[in-house]
This record gives sequence, structure tokens and C-alpha cells, in this order.
Amino acid sequence: QVQLVESGGGLVQDGDSLRLSCAASGLRFSYYTMGWFRQAPGREREFVAAITSSAQTTSYADSVKGRFTISRDNAKNTVYLQMNSLKPEDTAVYWCAATSSSPNWLASGRYDYSGQGTQVTVSS
Repeated sequence: QVQLVESGGGLVQDGDSLRLSCAASGLRFSYYTMGWFRQAPGREREFVAAITSSAQTTSYADSVKGRFTISRDNAKNTVYLQMNSLKPEDTAVYWCAATSSSPNWLASGRYDYSGQGTQVTVSS
């Protein structure tokens, strides 16, 4: 049974930082492209970032480029999202996802597995 469990969300202020983690089990983690999505109330799901299985390639949404960094530790079956310079518009539920396909495939919203999500709230 595949499980993706996110942690690290919380309430922070404008300009603060947070690091999200996603611990995976039940899958060959090192084979999967991993990514993060978010959804704010009343808004559509938004792709945030992706990283290939070997961590060789990363991709980001324009809205987070330069502020967020995705990374992974295949020995720990964990993917991270370091979020700096947070803004109120970053407030959303964030979840991780896994695909056996490419980052572009994942960025289009197609993935094999996803987690339940963690809330990030940025106050102004």
C-alpha cells in the first residue's frame, strides 16, 4: 500500500520560511518523479514544483520560482519543499505526488499517487 504523508505545514507571517516534508512508503521511491501541488479555497489546483527520480532536474511554477526549492533524499524516501519569502497568496493546502512518468506529465496534473496534504497559512 502506497502512502505519502506530508508534514511541516503551519501558520507563519509574511516573509517567513517553512519546510514541508513528504515521507513515502510502499513504492520504489527512487524510481519516481516527485512533486508538490497546492490548492487554496475557491481556486484550482496548482502545480508547484517537481523533481526527477535522480534529482537531476527540477521544475517550478512561475509563482514560486526563486522562492521555493524542491529536493529529495532517496535514502530516506522523502521529498522536501523549502519555502522562503512566503506571501499571503501562498496560503493553501499543499500535497505531494508521485509519478512514474516525467516532470511535465506530473506538472500537467497527472500522477500515480498523492498524499492528504498539509495546510500552510501565511498571514499579512
